[in-house]
Parts: sequence; C-alpha cells; structure tokens
Amino acid sequence: MKLTKLVKEIKSCTVCKEHLPHGCNPVLTAGTKSKIIVIGQAPGHIVHRTHIAWNDKSGDRLRMWMGVDKETFYDTNIISLIPMGFCYPGTGERGDLPPRKECAPLWHTQLIPLLSDVKLIILAGAYAQKYYLAKNKKRNLTLNVQHYAEFLPLYFPLPHPSGRNNIWLKKNPWFEEEAVPHLQHMIKEIIH
Repeated sequence: MKLTKLVKEIKSCTVCKEHLPHGCNPVLTAGTKSKIIVIGQAPGHIVHRTHIAWNDKSGDRLRMWMGVDKETFYDTNIISLIPMGFCYPGTGERGDLPPRKECAPLWHTQLIPLLSDVKLIILAGAYAQKYYLAKNKKRNLTLNVQHYAEFLPLYFPLPHPSGRNNIWLKKNPWFEEEAVPHLQHMIKEIIH
C-alpha cells in the first residue's frame, strides 16, 4: 500500500470512536523519505483542536531537545510524527488518559515498513518504549533513558517532554547534560 493512501486511511479511522469523548481526529505526519520518526503518546487537546502534531509546549520542549526548528520538525522528508494513539483520548484524574491500545497494532505495523529511509526512531515516553523496546526494555522509563546507548543506533528513548515531567527533569539533570547533546549530535549527522 502506498503511504499517502495509508495516511488517508488512518486519518479517517473510527475504530475506537465510542471510547473517545472528543471524537475521532487522528493526527500524524509521515513521509517516505523521512530519516527520523518521533513516536509519542497521543495528541493532547491543543493538537486535537489544531490538527498539528506536537503543536504545544511539549512540542516546543521536544524540538529543543532535538535541536531542530519548526520548519525542520514538520518537514516529512526529514521527520515523521507518529503517536502510539492517533486521537486525543480525553482527560482523567492525573492529566490525559493513556493512548488507545488499538492504534499501534493496527496501524504501526503497516506504516513503519513504508518509511524505508529511517535512521533513528525517537521513543518519547513510556508507552512508546514499552511497545518498541519490548523484552529489551529496562525496569522503568528512567533506566531506559539512562541506558539509551544500549538501544542505539535505531531507538533513542526519551522521557515525555510534557510539563508534568518537570520534577523528573530536576531529579535527573544528567538527561539534559548528557543524553540531549548526544541526541542533537545524532540528529545533526542524520539530517545534514
């Protein structure tokens, strides 16, 4: 299946509509020439409303960590943005609900193989790490991120860039001192 047809099919998906309090609105970007894939959790309410992936403060922080501007970030010849759950799941007691479990098994298995030039997959958050690192994942997100080099050259685990992780970032200064510069160097090598 061609990528454009598959993306169109994903964007019209209604598989879990009865579980989505704000309705279906799958958000992703993908290009056959992408060198990097960012796999996050699920769109938040701003992304749901604007239809633009990572169009919020989490996206600003992620772009800073990656060392790229918005133009580069949204260029599908460079980066594809694929969440674990394509639609906004709604809010629970502690923030946004987890991504719907139907999306990744249904769509990622069809989508990822069509992106044949990929050199790096960034796993932003525990949901992406649990799914993609599978039996190689560590006990928790902190250990995955701490031992990011073990998952290279293909996968680079990150904490989710949400403001809800500010405490984690304060407790783990090594992340922005060591891991982020390594990530930025890798991305620079890949895209230049």
